[in-house]
Amino acid sequence: MEKELELLCPFPARDITAQTLPASFRKFPNTRCVIDCTELFIERPSSLTAQSLTFSSYKHHTTVKFLVAIVPTGGICFVSKAWGGRVSDRRITERSGFLDFICEGDVILADKGFTIGDLLAKKGALLQIPPFLRNKQQFQPEEINLTQAIAHARIHVERAIGRVKQFHILDPVIPISLNATVSSVFRVCCYLSNFSPPLQ
Repeated sequence: MEKELELLCPFPARDITAQTLPASFRKFPNTRCVIDCTELFIERPSSLTAQSLTFSSYKHHTTVKFLVAIVPTGGICFVSKAWGGRVSDRRITERSGFLDFICEGDVILADKGFTIGDLLAKKGALLQIPPFLRNKQQFQPEEINLTQAIAHARIHVERAIGRVKQFHILDPVIPISLNATVSSVFRVCCYLSNFSPPLQ
């Protein structure tokens, strides 16, 4: 089922994406996709090594982690395999095969946790994330506007992931018995969610 559904959810070319660009993305006309990582709670493995690799300091629980990319209309176009919850967003992006789909001139929207600007630059693409305050006391007006525009566009990926997590097989904690198939289960849920109406 995973293999069959994956063929129905391709990573579209930027010109196709541009034809259906929602109003919230008008400030980012070259957007190829919006990315985010999400985690699923899993039962704690008995192996200490496995516990170490799956313990998420963000969730304070053992988890598996996925990189998810959506087109601006909310359809999921890429889902990584499951990684241990300890892994960084950068490492998943670098090792999951996501970068193979990126072309020169693409704009990728993400949150501040994605320190992948250099990885995208090697492909001739641009990472668009909210600005950092760094040593400044406050943001400039244009930085505030940019932050709001990115947040307004990025909410779509959170809504898309939220729709996937409505499949009850994913809650509340994935049992150990499903560890070998958790990647396939999550990916099938992602692909099935694409049959829902576009996010507005």
